[in-house]
Amino acid sequence: MGTLSGKIAWVTGGGSGIGQGAAVELGKAGAIVIVSGRRTNALAETEALIKQAGGKAEAEAVDTVDKQAVERAAAAILDRHGRIDILVNCAGTNVPKRFFKDLAAADWDKVVAVNLNGALYCTLAVLPSMRKRRDGLVIHVASYFARYQSYLGGAAYNASKLALCALVHQINIEEGMHGIRGCAIHPGETVTPLQKARPKPPSPEDQARMLKMEDVGRVVRFVAESPAHVCVNEIVVSPTWNRLILGGGEMMLAPKIE
Repeated sequence: MGTLSGKIAWVTGGGSGIGQGAAVELGKAGAIVIVSGRRTNALAETEALIKQAGGKAEAEAVDTVDKQAVERAAAAILDRHGRIDILVNCAGTNVPKRFFKDLAAADWDKVVAVNLNGALYCTLAVLPSMRKRRDGLVIHVASYFARYQSYLGGAAYNASKLALCALVHQINIEEGMHGIRGCAIHPGETVTPLQKARPKPPSPEDQARMLKMEDVGRVVRFVAESPAHVCVNEIVVSPTWNRLILGGGEMMLAPKIE
């Protein structure tokens, strides 16, 4: 029996990257994992990976930016399983033109809609049932940039990820008395498809020394496996060779002075 046997885990952004890594690890721990995202083919891949690892999985396609769609998805999961024990908000995005010199308001809205608003919609959808059971865990995958300010992430990404920290702490302030825990996980550079949105993607040599999605997945699993009386408020995890501190051959740490 896995440590999370009988638990229902809902992972958004589960079709790739950290979301996929988290979903697989939770499945290995015994949870029934519902993976959500916009791309049904990507969700099918994650579902297959979980089952190959001996876990149980279902796909629930949803765009977390759509609050009504989120409500319908949560209701469907609750109808099937009667509970959602763990919510992992992994859906995230960024844009290439992310710096104030060329940031468009529409791109700001896009990033905040996915990174912050979508996480809020999913949280609101699961809290009532968690409150009734006096048990539940909400994990937000934030960012290293939410704890250590950096030029690289850009205005919308950095602001939205920092706001996730406030959301987590508010969960713990308001809902801890109801047995609900919140955690913000702050990964340093991790090899995910999101790196393609960078103005200058990292080289293969630099990627080889970064965190992998399964590394962060194991951190998610650690938080989920912690006893109900333990609230892990925040975790920062980074590569041992940390470009965000050390720099790197292709790292854009600051703009060139013109």
